[in-house]
Amino acid sequence: MTKAIIQYITTASCAVVLMSGCASRKPAPTPVPVKPKSAFTWDAAVAKSEKGPAAIIVDISEQRAYFYKGTTLIGDTKCSSGKRGFDTPPGEYQVTQKDPKHESNLYGDFVNDEGVVTRRNVDTSKQKPADGETFIGAKMPFYMRFTGGYGLHAGIVPNRPASHGCVRLPRVMAEHFYKNAQTGTPVTVQE
Repeated sequence: MTKAIIQYITTASCAVVLMSGCASRKPAPTPVPVKPKSAFTWDAAVAKSEKGPAAIIVDISEQRAYFYKGTTLIGDTKCSSGKRGFDTPPGEYQVTQKDPKHESNLYGDFVNDEGVVTRRNVDTSKQKPADGETFIGAKMPFYMRFTGGYGLHAGIVPNRPASHGCVRLPRVMAEHFYKNAQTGTPVTVQE
């Protein structure tokens, strides 16, 4: 349950208790259960019509990313932030670079002269190609850098932190975020 929903339920429950008074024998109403969030939602009509500035919020504890225009929520999606040892840094940032066909210069595969993968999931800061091997960077479509080597991009989203620090989104949502954000769009990463 999100912090906002918990706060709302708590506030509503307190208001019911205060209004009911001590003499009342009516039991307090049971909060309506919150429906689980779908993998992602996007409101294309509102995205087109809403004129407010774009903003992105990544909630690491929920593994969710939210796209706003003004104060209107346009879309939300599951995401996958950095795994242990590669944590996505919390903070207030902004989109500093956009690249629809970005490739990592640090993580990827080594391939031989025939293009056959010889070593998968290498880290070039720790591993060097052998003679006859070439490095091919991991594809990061719809990449939006927000600080240092960290960005939002399309990738595998296994419902847990699993990246090397970037925020992975389902491809369709990475494309929506990419098309609706500009360089300078605020990105908030919260725990």
